[in-house]
Amino acid sequence: MSGSGLRVALVGATGAVGTEMLRQLRKRSFPAAATVPFASERSAGRKLEGATEPVRALTEGAEVSGFDVALFSAGATRSRAWAPLFRDAGAVVVDNSSAFRMDPDVPLVVSEVNPEALDGHAGIVANPNCTTMACMLPLKALDTAFGLREMVATSFQAAGGAGQQGIDELQGQFGALLDEPGLLVTDGARAAAKATPSVHARTLALNVVPLLGTLDEEGYSDEERKLVNESRKILALPELRVSPTCVRVPVMVGHSIELRASFADRVDAASARAAMEGFPGLVLDDVPTPLEYAGRDEVAVGRIRSDIGDPRALNLFVVGDNLLKGAALNTVQIAEVLHARGLLGSRARAA
Repeated sequence: MSGSGLRVALVGATGAVGTEMLRQLRKRSFPAAATVPFASERSAGRKLEGATEPVRALTEGAEVSGFDVALFSAGATRSRAWAPLFRDAGAVVVDNSSAFRMDPDVPLVVSEVNPEALDGHAGIVANPNCTTMACMLPLKALDTAFGLREMVATSFQAAGGAGQQGIDELQGQFGALLDEPGLLVTDGARAAAKATPSVHARTLALNVVPLLGTLDEEGYSDEERKLVNESRKILALPELRVSPTCVRVPVMVGHSIELRASFADRVDAASARAAMEGFPGLVLDDVPTPLEYAGRDEVAVGRIRSDIGDPRALNLFVVGDNLLKGAALNTVQIAEVLHARGLLGSRARAA
C-alpha cells in the first residue's frame, strides 16, 4: 500500500455508475493518491473529472498492477474476466455486478449491515443488487430487535435500474403516448403500441410492467431470485423465507419496495420505529417517494404499520436511489471500510 495514499482503479468508469463512483470518491474525500479510469477501447484517452489520468482501454495487455483497490462497474462478463487479474496483481476488487455475489468465498456486503464479512475476504468483494440493498438497512435493524423470519417483497423499480438505456427509452416514449392522450383512456393497447420497447419488457411510459429480468422454469425472474438469495447471504439467515415480485415503473431513478416482514417476536409500529431510528444510512419519512429521494444518500422508510392479521408481522415502504446507495455509494463505502480495517492490498490479505 502506498505511503501517501491509495491507488484506485475504476473499471467501467464512463458508465452511469462509474461516473457516480468518481463523484463519490471526490465528495467523500477517499484517500486516493491516484484514480485511474478503465473503460472500453472507444473511450480510451478521454479525460474524466476526478481521474488523475485519461481513460485506459480495458483490452488484452492492459496494465493492471500497482493498485490497492479496484472498483468495478463493467458488467458480469467483464468482471469475471478482469477481476481475478486485478486481484492477482495485488488489488482488492469491489465488484458491482452479479458475477461473484453468490460465490461462498466472496463477501456480499452492505457497509452498514455486515461490514464484518470483509474480514475474511480473499481479494474480491461483491456489491449487492440495488433492490436488495435498499431492503437490507431496515431489515437488519428489525432482525436485530425482533428476529426476522419471512418477508414478502414487492419492488417498484425505476427505469434507471436498466442503466442509461433504460432511462433513455422511458424518456423517448412519453411524447408518443401523449401525442394522442385520449387513447390512454379509450384504447390503451393502441397507445402502448405507439412505442417500441427494447430495454423494458413492455411500453413503460404511463404504465407499470410486472416483469424485469429473465424468467426461470418456476416463473420467477433473475431479479426476483436475487432478492431471495442475496438477502439470505447478507443477513446470515439461510432459512429466511422470501416471496418476491419485481415490477418496473415509469420513474427515472429510485427503487421502492413494499415489505411485509414477519418475526419471531411480537412487533408493533412504535417499537419498529424505535428499532430503526438512528440506524446508519436510514431515515424515517412518513411518505417516502423515489422522486424526492433521487440524489440522496439515505435509504428512507415510511408507511410503517402493524399487520392487520398477524401480531408478529409488519408492513413498511422502503425507498432508495439505485445509482447511489444501490450501487456507486455502497461500492465506495466498502472501499472505505476495507481501508479503515487495514484490509487493502496484497500484504493485508496475506497477513
